[in-house]
Amino acid sequence: MSLLSRMKSWFGADRLNVDQRFELLREAVHGTMSQFYMARDRNSGHVVGLKVLDVEKTRTVEERFRGLHKPSEGEIAASLVHLRIVHTFEHGLTTRGEPYLVMEYLPGQGLNTLIASRSPLLDGRRLTLLRHAAEAVGAVHAAGYIHRDICPRNLVVSPEADTLKLIDFGLTVPATAPFMQPGNRTGTPKYMAPEVVRRRSTDARLDIFSLGVTAFEMYAGETPWTTATVTGKAAMAHDTVPPRQLSELAPKIDPTLAAAIHRCLAAKPEDRPASGEAFLKLIEGVGPETTRS
Repeated sequence: MSLLSRMKSWFGADRLNVDQRFELLREAVHGTMSQFYMARDRNSGHVVGLKVLDVEKTRTVEERFRGLHKPSEGEIAASLVHLRIVHTFEHGLTTRGEPYLVMEYLPGQGLNTLIASRSPLLDGRRLTLLRHAAEAVGAVHAAGYIHRDICPRNLVVSPEADTLKLIDFGLTVPATAPFMQPGNRTGTPKYMAPEVVRRRSTDARLDIFSLGVTAFEMYAGETPWTTATVTGKAAMAHDTVPPRQLSELAPKIDPTLAAAIHRCLAAKPEDRPASGEAFLKLIEGVGPETTRS
Protein backbone atom coordinates (compact mmCIF):
# COMPACT_ATOMS: atom_id res chain seq x y z
CA MET A 1 0.00 0.00 0.00
CA SER A 2 1.38 3.42 -0.96
CA LEU A 3 1.84 6.23 1.57
CA LEU A 4 -1.07 8.10 -0.02
CA SER A 5 -3.33 5.05 0.26
CA ARG A 6 -2.34 4.53 3.88
CA MET A 7 -3.03 8.18 4.71
CA LYS A 8 -6.45 7.99 3.03
CA SER A 9 -7.23 4.89 5.06
CA TRP A 10 -6.07 6.48 8.33
CA PHE A 11 -8.22 9.57 7.83
CA GLY A 12 -11.18 7.79 6.28
CA ALA A 13 -10.90 9.55 2.92
CA ASP A 14 -11.63 6.32 1.07
CA ARG A 15 -14.57 5.30 3.26
CA LEU A 16 -18.18 5.26 2.14
CA ASN A 17 -20.54 7.99 3.30
CA VAL A 18 -23.78 6.05 2.94
CA ASP A 19 -26.09 9.07 3.05
CA GLN A 20 -24.11 11.00 0.47
CA ARG A 21 -23.71 8.12 -1.95
CA PHE A 22 -27.06 6.36 -1.66
CA GLU A 23 -30.75 7.07 -1.47
CA LEU A 24 -32.09 4.32 0.77
CA LEU A 25 -35.36 3.25 -0.85
CA ARG A 26 -36.30 0.70 1.76
CA GLU A 27 -34.83 -1.69 4.28
CA ALA A 28 -35.31 -5.04 2.60
CA VAL A 29 -33.92 -7.31 5.31
CA HIS A 30 -32.91 -6.80 8.92
CA GLY A 31 -30.60 -9.72 9.70
CA THR A 32 -28.86 -10.86 12.86
CA MET A 33 -25.51 -9.51 11.70
CA SER A 34 -26.39 -6.86 9.14
CA GLN A 35 -28.95 -4.58 7.56
CA PHE A 36 -29.76 -4.86 3.88
CA TYR A 37 -31.23 -2.02 1.85
CA MET A 38 -32.66 -1.51 -1.58
CA ALA A 39 -30.80 1.69 -2.54
CA ARG A 40 -30.28 4.03 -5.46
CA ASP A 41 -26.68 4.95 -6.21
CA ARG A 42 -26.68 8.72 -6.63
CA ASN A 43 -23.59 8.48 -8.87
CA SER A 44 -24.96 6.02 -11.42
CA GLY A 45 -28.69 6.12 -10.80
CA HIS A 46 -28.75 2.32 -10.55
CA VAL A 47 -30.76 0.46 -7.94
CA VAL A 48 -28.50 -1.85 -5.95
CA GLY A 49 -28.44 -3.92 -2.80
CA LEU A 50 -26.52 -2.34 0.08
CA LYS A 51 -25.47 -4.57 2.96
CA VAL A 52 -24.12 -2.89 6.08
CA LEU A 53 -22.65 -5.23 8.68
CA ASP A 54 -22.84 -4.85 12.45
CA VAL A 55 -19.31 -4.03 13.64
CA GLU A 56 -19.36 -5.94 16.92
CA LYS A 57 -21.08 -9.04 15.59
CA THR A 58 -18.75 -9.17 12.61
CA ARG A 59 -15.76 -8.86 14.92
CA THR A 60 -17.07 -11.73 17.06
CA VAL A 61 -17.19 -14.02 14.02
CA GLU A 62 -13.77 -12.91 12.81
CA GLU A 63 -12.26 -13.55 16.25
CA ARG A 64 -12.82 -17.26 15.73
CA PHE A 65 -10.13 -17.13 13.05
CA ARG A 66 -7.61 -14.87 14.73
CA GLY A 67 -4.19 -15.22 13.15
CA LEU A 68 -5.48 -17.14 10.13
CA HIS A 69 -5.81 -14.13 7.80
CA LYS A 70 -9.39 -14.93 6.89
CA PRO A 71 -10.66 -12.89 3.92
CA SER A 72 -13.52 -10.55 4.74
CA GLU A 73 -17.05 -11.23 3.57
CA GLY A 74 -16.64 -8.50 0.99
CA GLU A 75 -13.41 -9.96 -0.37
CA ILE A 76 -14.95 -13.41 -0.65
CA ALA A 77 -18.20 -12.21 -2.23
CA ALA A 78 -16.41 -10.02 -4.77
CA SER A 79 -14.24 -12.96 -5.88
CA LEU A 80 -17.27 -15.16 -6.66
CA VAL A 81 -18.37 -14.33 -10.19
CA HIS A 82 -20.96 -16.83 -11.38
CA LEU A 83 -24.41 -16.83 -12.93
CA ARG A 84 -25.90 -18.50 -9.83
CA ILE A 85 -24.27 -16.19 -7.27
CA VAL A 86 -25.26 -12.63 -6.44
CA HIS A 87 -22.78 -10.23 -8.03
CA THR A 88 -20.88 -7.97 -5.62
CA PHE A 89 -19.68 -4.69 -7.14
CA GLU A 90 -17.66 -3.23 -4.29
CA HIS A 91 -16.93 -3.52 -0.58
CA GLY A 92 -15.13 -1.62 2.12
CA LEU A 93 -15.81 0.42 5.26
CA THR A 94 -18.34 3.17 5.87
CA THR A 95 -17.38 6.44 7.53
CA ARG A 96 -18.73 4.88 10.74
CA GLY A 97 -16.34 1.97 10.43
CA GLU A 98 -18.97 -0.56 9.36
CA PRO A 99 -18.07 -3.15 6.71
CA TYR A 100 -20.34 -2.82 3.69
CA LEU A 101 -21.02 -4.53 0.37
CA VAL A 102 -22.70 -3.13 -2.73
CA MET A 103 -24.27 -5.81 -4.90
CA GLU A 104 -26.90 -6.38 -7.53
CA TYR A 105 -30.40 -6.02 -6.17
CA LEU A 106 -32.28 -9.27 -6.61
CA PRO A 107 -36.04 -8.97 -7.06
CA GLY A 108 -38.06 -11.97 -6.02
CA GLN A 109 -38.27 -13.89 -2.77
CA GLY A 110 -36.20 -16.15 -0.58
CA LEU A 111 -36.78 -19.84 -1.25
CA ASN A 112 -37.73 -20.16 2.43
CA THR A 113 -40.73 -17.87 1.90
CA LEU A 114 -41.93 -19.85 -1.12
CA ILE A 115 -41.59 -23.14 0.77
CA ALA A 116 -43.35 -21.86 3.89
CA SER A 117 -46.29 -20.54 1.87
CA ARG A 118 -46.37 -23.64 -0.35
CA SER A 119 -46.29 -21.22 -3.25
CA PRO A 120 -47.68 -22.50 -6.57
CA LEU A 121 -44.72 -20.72 -8.17
CA LEU A 122 -42.65 -23.76 -7.24
CA ASP A 123 -44.89 -26.18 -9.10
CA GLY A 124 -43.00 -27.64 -12.03
CA ARG A 125 -39.93 -25.55 -11.22
CA ARG A 126 -38.37 -27.32 -8.23
CA LEU A 127 -35.94 -29.39 -10.25
CA THR A 128 -34.64 -26.39 -12.18
CA LEU A 129 -34.17 -24.41 -8.98
CA LEU A 130 -32.45 -27.32 -7.27
CA ARG A 131 -30.03 -27.67 -10.16
CA HIS A 132 -29.28 -23.96 -9.97
CA ALA A 133 -28.63 -24.26 -6.23
CA ALA A 134 -26.23 -27.16 -6.83
CA GLU A 135 -24.44 -25.11 -9.50
CA ALA A 136 -24.03 -22.25 -7.01
CA VAL A 137 -22.62 -24.58 -4.35
CA GLY A 138 -20.26 -26.05 -6.93
CA ALA A 139 -19.07 -22.58 -7.92
CA VAL A 140 -18.28 -21.67 -4.31
CA HIS A 141 -16.27 -24.85 -3.90
CA ALA A 142 -14.48 -24.40 -7.24
CA ALA A 143 -13.37 -20.96 -6.04
CA GLY A 144 -11.79 -22.57 -2.96
CA TYR A 145 -14.40 -21.78 -0.30
CA ILE A 146 -16.97 -23.47 1.93
CA HIS A 147 -20.20 -21.49 2.26
CA ARG A 148 -21.25 -22.96 5.65
CA ASP A 149 -24.81 -21.60 5.54
CA ILE A 150 -26.58 -23.19 2.58
CA CYS A 151 -30.29 -22.97 3.37
CA PRO A 152 -33.48 -21.74 1.66
CA ARG A 153 -33.14 -18.28 3.26
CA ASN A 154 -29.89 -17.74 1.34
CA LEU A 155 -31.30 -18.70 -2.04
CA VAL A 156 -33.18 -15.86 -3.74
CA VAL A 157 -35.68 -16.97 -6.37
CA SER A 158 -36.54 -14.73 -9.32
CA PRO A 159 -40.09 -13.34 -9.62
CA GLU A 160 -40.90 -15.93 -12.30
CA ALA A 161 -39.33 -18.69 -10.15
CA ASP A 162 -37.25 -19.82 -13.13
CA THR A 163 -33.84 -19.14 -11.59
CA LEU A 164 -32.18 -18.48 -8.26
CA LYS A 165 -28.98 -17.04 -6.84
CA LEU A 166 -26.96 -17.79 -3.73
CA ILE A 167 -26.35 -14.93 -1.28
CA ASP A 168 -24.72 -14.21 2.09
CA PHE A 169 -21.08 -15.13 2.58
CA GLY A 170 -20.82 -13.96 6.17
CA LEU A 171 -19.87 -17.44 7.42
CA THR A 172 -17.89 -18.50 4.34
CA VAL A 173 -14.30 -19.65 4.87
CA PRO A 174 -11.44 -20.83 2.67
CA ALA A 175 -11.43 -24.59 2.09
CA THR A 176 -8.01 -24.98 3.66
CA ALA A 177 -6.85 -27.03 6.65
CA PRO A 178 -6.73 -24.20 9.21
CA PHE A 179 -10.39 -23.37 8.57
CA MET A 180 -11.59 -26.98 8.62
CA GLN A 181 -10.42 -27.84 12.13
CA PRO A 182 -12.93 -29.04 14.74
CA GLY A 183 -14.77 -26.46 16.80
CA ASN A 184 -16.31 -23.98 14.35
CA ARG A 185 -20.01 -24.58 14.95
CA THR A 186 -21.59 -22.02 12.64
CA GLY A 187 -24.58 -22.27 10.32
CA THR A 188 -28.34 -22.64 10.54
CA PRO A 189 -29.14 -25.57 12.89
CA LYS A 190 -31.86 -27.27 10.83
CA TYR A 191 -29.45 -27.50 7.87
CA MET A 192 -26.26 -28.21 9.80
CA ALA A 193 -24.17 -31.27 8.99
CA PRO A 194 -23.42 -33.72 11.85
CA GLU A 195 -19.69 -33.05 11.73
CA VAL A 196 -20.35 -29.37 12.36
CA VAL A 197 -22.66 -29.78 15.33
CA ARG A 198 -20.37 -32.48 16.78
CA ARG A 199 -17.36 -30.17 16.40
CA ARG A 200 -15.43 -32.56 14.15
CA SER A 201 -13.14 -31.78 11.26
CA THR A 202 -15.03 -30.52 8.22
CA ASP A 203 -14.70 -30.08 4.48
CA ALA A 204 -16.85 -28.83 1.61
CA ARG A 205 -19.22 -31.78 1.96
CA LEU A 206 -20.92 -30.01 4.87
CA ASP A 207 -22.47 -27.76 2.21
CA ILE A 208 -23.68 -30.86 0.35
CA PHE A 209 -25.52 -31.99 3.49
CA SER A 210 -27.17 -28.57 3.78
CA LEU A 211 -28.08 -28.69 0.10
CA GLY A 212 -29.73 -32.05 0.73
CA VAL A 213 -31.83 -30.71 3.59
CA THR A 214 -32.83 -27.75 1.42
CA ALA A 215 -33.77 -30.04 -1.47
CA PHE A 216 -35.80 -32.30 0.83
CA GLU A 217 -37.71 -29.29 2.14
CA MET A 218 -38.37 -28.01 -1.38
CA TYR A 219 -40.21 -31.20 -2.25
CA ALA A 220 -41.73 -32.18 1.10
CA GLY A 221 -42.49 -28.76 2.54
CA GLU A 222 -40.78 -30.00 5.71
CA THR A 223 -37.22 -30.79 6.79
CA PRO A 224 -36.06 -34.42 7.13
CA TRP A 225 -36.10 -34.31 10.93
CA THR A 226 -39.08 -33.03 12.89
CA THR A 227 -38.22 -30.80 15.83
CA ALA A 228 -39.62 -27.70 17.45
CA THR A 229 -36.12 -26.70 18.56
CA VAL A 230 -34.40 -23.97 16.56
CA THR A 231 -31.09 -23.97 18.47
CA GLY A 232 -28.03 -26.10 17.74
CA LYS A 233 -29.68 -28.98 19.59
CA ALA A 234 -31.94 -29.45 16.58
CA ALA A 235 -28.96 -30.78 14.62
CA MET A 236 -28.05 -33.39 17.23
CA ALA A 237 -30.47 -35.82 15.53
CA HIS A 238 -28.75 -35.55 12.17
CA ASP A 239 -26.47 -38.51 12.83
CA THR A 240 -28.53 -40.39 15.43
CA VAL A 241 -32.02 -40.48 13.91
CA PRO A 242 -32.63 -41.57 10.30
CA PRO A 243 -34.24 -38.91 8.13
CA ARG A 244 -37.83 -39.42 7.10
CA GLN A 245 -38.34 -40.93 3.67
CA LEU A 246 -38.84 -38.22 1.08
CA SER A 247 -40.92 -40.50 -1.13
CA GLU A 248 -43.49 -40.83 1.66
CA LEU A 249 -43.89 -37.07 2.01
CA ALA A 250 -43.67 -36.36 -1.73
CA PRO A 251 -45.05 -39.50 -3.42
CA LYS A 252 -44.73 -38.10 -6.95
CA ILE A 253 -41.02 -37.38 -6.73
CA ASP A 254 -38.75 -39.17 -9.18
CA PRO A 255 -37.09 -42.11 -7.33
CA THR A 256 -33.67 -41.25 -8.74
CA LEU A 257 -33.97 -37.70 -7.44
CA ALA A 258 -35.19 -38.86 -4.03
CA ALA A 259 -32.25 -41.27 -3.75
CA ALA A 260 -29.76 -38.55 -4.68
CA ILE A 261 -31.19 -36.18 -2.07
CA HIS A 262 -30.97 -38.90 0.58
CA ARG A 263 -27.32 -39.48 -0.32
CA CYS A 264 -26.67 -35.83 0.51
CA LEU A 265 -28.18 -36.47 3.95
CA ALA A 266 -25.71 -39.24 4.82
CA ALA A 267 -24.33 -38.89 8.34
CA LYS A 268 -20.78 -39.63 7.14
CA PRO A 269 -19.31 -37.08 4.71
CA GLU A 270 -17.66 -39.83 2.66
CA ASP A 271 -21.09 -41.28 1.86
CA ARG A 272 -22.35 -38.03 0.33
CA PRO A 273 -21.77 -36.77 -3.22
CA ALA A 274 -18.33 -35.16 -3.19
CA SER A 275 -19.45 -31.92 -4.82
CA GLY A 276 -22.28 -29.97 -6.40
CA GLU A 277 -21.18 -31.38 -9.76
CA ALA A 278 -21.31 -34.93 -8.40
CA PHE A 279 -24.87 -34.34 -7.18
CA LEU A 280 -25.87 -32.94 -10.57
CA LYS A 281 -24.39 -36.03 -12.20
CA LEU A 282 -26.64 -38.22 -10.06
CA ILE A 283 -29.77 -36.41 -11.24
CA GLU A 284 -28.86 -35.63 -14.84
CA GLY A 285 -31.32 -38.22 -16.15
CA VAL A 286 -34.26 -36.90 -14.13
CA GLY A 287 -36.89 -35.46 -16.43
CA PRO A 288 -38.85 -32.22 -16.12
CA GLU A 289 -41.65 -31.96 -13.57
CA THR A 290 -45.21 -31.76 -14.75
CA THR A 291 -47.12 -31.86 -11.46
CA ARG A 292 -46.60 -30.79 -7.90
CA SER A 293 -44.71 -33.29 -5.79
